[in-house]
Amino acid sequence: MLALRLTRAARPAVQLRRLLVAAASAGTGFLLLSCLAHALNHPRAADAAALRLAWCAVPLAATVYLALAVARTDPGTRPRPGLSAVGLGPARLMAVSALTTALSCTLGSLLALLVFLHLRGDLTGMPFDGAAAHALAADRSLPVPATLTLLGLLPATATTAVALALRPADPLPPPRTGRGFGRFGAYGQAPKKETFGAAGRFRARAAEPKAPAAADPPPAGGRTAGAVDADGDASAPDPAPDAEPPATAPDAEVRAPSGLPWGVALVTAGLAVQAYAGRSTPAPSLAVLLGWLLTATGLVLAAPGLTHLCGRLLQSTRPGALRLLAGRVLMAEAARIGRPLGVVCAVASAGYAMTALYDGAGPAPGSGPLSALGALVVAGSTLATLLTAAVEARQCRADTVAALLRLGAPAVMLRGAAALRVAALLALFGPLTLGVAGLSALPLN
Repeated sequence: MLALRLTRAARPAVQLRRLLVAAASAGTGFLLLSCLAHALNHPRAADAAALRLAWCAVPLAATVYLALAVARTDPGTRPRPGLSAVGLGPARLMAVSALTTALSCTLGSLLALLVFLHLRGDLTGMPFDGAAAHALAADRSLPVPATLTLLGLLPATATTAVALALRPADPLPPPRTGRGFGRFGAYGQAPKKETFGAAGRFRARAAEPKAPAAADPPPAGGRTAGAVDADGDASAPDPAPDAEPPATAPDAEVRAPSGLPWGVALVTAGLAVQAYAGRSTPAPSLAVLLGWLLTATGLVLAAPGLTHLCGRLLQSTRPGALRLLAGRVLMAEAARIGRPLGVVCAVASAGYAMTALYDGAGPAPGSGPLSALGALVVAGSTLATLLTAAVEARQCRADTVAALLRLGAPAVMLRGAAALRVAALLALFGPLTLGVAGLSALPLN
């Protein structure tokens, strides 16, 4: 009930993102059911049915990634002060996010089932009754266990991914150490060895001690540091023996993501697999799929490092306030923005390679409404994931933007920094996408 109330009370932008998840789930569910119909129409072509089912892994992964990105940006399930007191701790909020994702994906799967049955001719009374009866095996009865398994695959996968990604951290308890006893009966683990005069400095910690002047003579009577005056006030200790070294400022440099070398290696391996697949005519579909998966994984791993590098290049050669702000934001959000951007580059390179491969050679193999639907689901899900990640990044730096506006930073400069970040990313990832797409299509021509 709580998940339903949070889903109903969300803002229109949040509802739109959830509807995008439901639409992507409906498209993926229809593709899975179409694979089942193809298997029913061709019971002896098990290899072709398995290949179609393997290609459905791409829209399935894109939809799950979109559902995870939408769950991260859901403001209704974000931890806030005071929620734990009413029983809404991190674990409960994670469960609510998982249930909300399950509701969206289940709604999409049910919509896919209704459309599938309508196009088969099992449901009548609406336009296009039985429009695809022959392609969807209308003359054969659907096996209920297989249908439910295929329809429940996406909601179960997306819900599990959200639950694992948003699970609350369980910090380890601090190691138990033996109780130590210090000087003058003080117990506990002292951070450093106590020095002479610790008892005299006990009362002096409450008030700010006055540092003695450099030219003041030593006190008469040979009083040591930390002695007590006649009125009971502690004298300021000599800073020489007990002076602590100045605290070093923390390193403000943002660490670069560590996946760039692995991403380059996987992209190289994927291109090599595609080149090996191009030696035979026609190219094996499984080898081509494996090569594209390796290339896509490499782009996803390398994209955060490239985003961080792009931010560093923006700050080179005596940057001004605009370039400095844009570069620091890119470096700080390299992991959050880089991964969806790498997925978009992988999908765009694959689409460009397919277009270049079959340009002027007639229709591509397997082209048709189902291939167009799969391409639409993958491209739409990846673009929606990138926009959702941008919304998440904007939410995370909302306090920083508000602080800059309070300090007098003009809003025009903030918009200019955002435009500069977009232009820098396009300048880097655009040629990269075209280059990977050209190298992927070259062995297959």
